Amino acid sequence: MLPGPASAAQLPFAALRRRALLAAGLGALAAPAVAQEPWPTRTTRIIVPFAPGGTTDIPARIIADHLTRKLGKPFVVENRSGAGGALGIRMVAQANDGHTLLHSTSAVAILPALQRNPGFDSLADLVPITMTAASPILLVVRDDSPFRDLASFIDAARAEPGKISFGTSGIGTTVHLAGELLRVRAGLDLLHVPYRGSAPSATALLAGEVDAGFLSPIEVLPHIRAGRLRALASCARNRSALLPDTPCIPELVPGYDGVQLWFGLFGPRDLPPSVVVTLMRELAPLRTGSMLAERMAELGAETLLDGPDVLAARMRNEVPLWQSLAERAGIPRE
Repeated sequence: MLPGPASAAQLPFAALRRRALLAAGLGALAAPAVAQEPWPTRTTRIIVPFAPGGTTDIPARIIADHLTRKLGKPFVVENRSGAGGALGIRMVAQANDGHTLLHSTSAVAILPALQRNPGFDSLADLVPITMTAASPILLVVRDDSPFRDLASFIDAARAEPGKISFGTSGIGTTVHLAGELLRVRAGLDLLHVPYRGSAPSATALLAGEVDAGFLSPIEVLPHIRAGRLRALASCARNRSALLPDTPCIPELVPGYDGVQLWFGLFGPRDLPPSVVVTLMRELAPLRTGSMLAERMAELGAETLLDGPDVLAARMRNEVPLWQSLAERAGIPRE
């Protein structure tokens, strides 16, 4: 049996451009007397699957304002929270109006590992458009901690199984999974202490309730600069410009997959390739010297906007990675 045609989610960006140009040419040949109105033809919704005011909102709203000015039709952000983000993601996966997009965190790759039936297939039901930004996850300790580097932290964990604790913003969050991945890849027995958010997790670390924490730069950079906390390592694959002297866990722990906090822009499964091309053309100027780049830098994040191929590759890697890790770490599925 011959394979069927590739979906937009499976095509590299160069192929998307070719398909979009071909479709435009064929449309002109088929109906030369009727000029097709360019996309968008009406208001486009950008669904953020979390409550208003979070860090996912910031790039989404800047992008919406920029696209409204550039494309001449309104782009509006709608917050549709619920079920850990699954409600909003499901809305986009099921949309068929051609004018609904999703701006999500890495929850879009994690939720299939945590929920038995999230109501969408992250790889089949969503078209990757681009990563918008990414931020390192840092393994941090108090400045008075006996752990001076990642090696001493790992040695202590091996010497005292189950005694060394790490705090995170909650079970199933990206920072929690980054810690579990270290536990599994390095063969450690660490005690996870979940809190109800990043701020309480950082406060608990400062108060000495836990030995270490997996946190984002926005929570810890002020404390690092003030000498209250110290970064042992970044969970990313490459060192961050924010902390160039801080090593990455993969440098010391073989097989540790680089983990970041990231934001991504998606469309529903049947989003035309021409829309992806249009969006990437208009978003390209935001990569540097823009309000988006400035705001992301303030949050300790790097603006990316590097196209659908990079986001598609990340999704293909992370969806099965988190599913496998959740099983090995015994994280229960809801």
